[in-house]
Amino acid sequence: MPVLAAQSLTKTYRMGEVSVTALDDVDFAVERGEFVAIMGPSGSGKSTLLHLLGGLDFPTSGEVFLNDLPIFKLSDDELTELRRRKVGFIFQFYNLLPTLNAAENVGLPVLIDGQPLRRERARIDDLLTLVGLGDRVDHKPDQLSGGQQQRVAIARAFVNQPEIVLADEPTGNLDSRSSTAILELLRSTCRELGATIVMVTHDPRAASFADRVVFLKDGRIVHTLTNGAGGIPVAEIVDVMTRLEL
Repeated sequence: MPVLAAQSLTKTYRMGEVSVTALDDVDFAVERGEFVAIMGPSGSGKSTLLHLLGGLDFPTSGEVFLNDLPIFKLSDDELTELRRRKVGFIFQFYNLLPTLNAAENVGLPVLIDGQPLRRERARIDDLLTLVGLGDRVDHKPDQLSGGQQQRVAIARAFVNQPEIVLADEPTGNLDSRSSTAILELLRSTCRELGATIVMVTHDPRAASFADRVVFLKDGRIVHTLTNGAGGIPVAEIVDVMTRLEL
């Protein structure tokens, strides 16, 4: 059974007298431990799909299942609790609180859940060590580089041991070297933590780190590439984008 599945997912927006379909009857599933990249041009529906998968927005029709649980049949309070405990989010902008140090920022979901930080302190320290910041636990965001701040955000996404982590352009604000380090880190978390990750990206090089690349165009899935033994070559991803005019 997939850890996450979308069935007949459609999202239509009203813009004045005009209806715009951002997603058009999309079926999509992610297996446990899989790293999936979603690609497509601006307006293709990739961010809309990610937001629906995370319960951050509601579809016009269709359903998303997390471990076979239909999330849009939950009450608002139940959906909020599911997002807090079962889904991790990594955004392009790190969204760290400037007054908190690295450990406190990582532990923020624990505090929001009403739990004392000390209860998860060992896990927080382990996660910061995993992302290469074991010696930066007391540093505040303004004492960290952009790449280090994104590492804190990644550790925070995993602190509640979520069923799935959703990443929206996680390397969009980073230079090439930092981007590579973050992508390698995401790849390694799949192996070391058994993590399941869905990442939206416009960058073929970033997508090449995934097990599978799903291409969206005009709100529909139009092609899929699967990771071979040596990974997905960037040239192969670019070739698909060129052929499909993405």
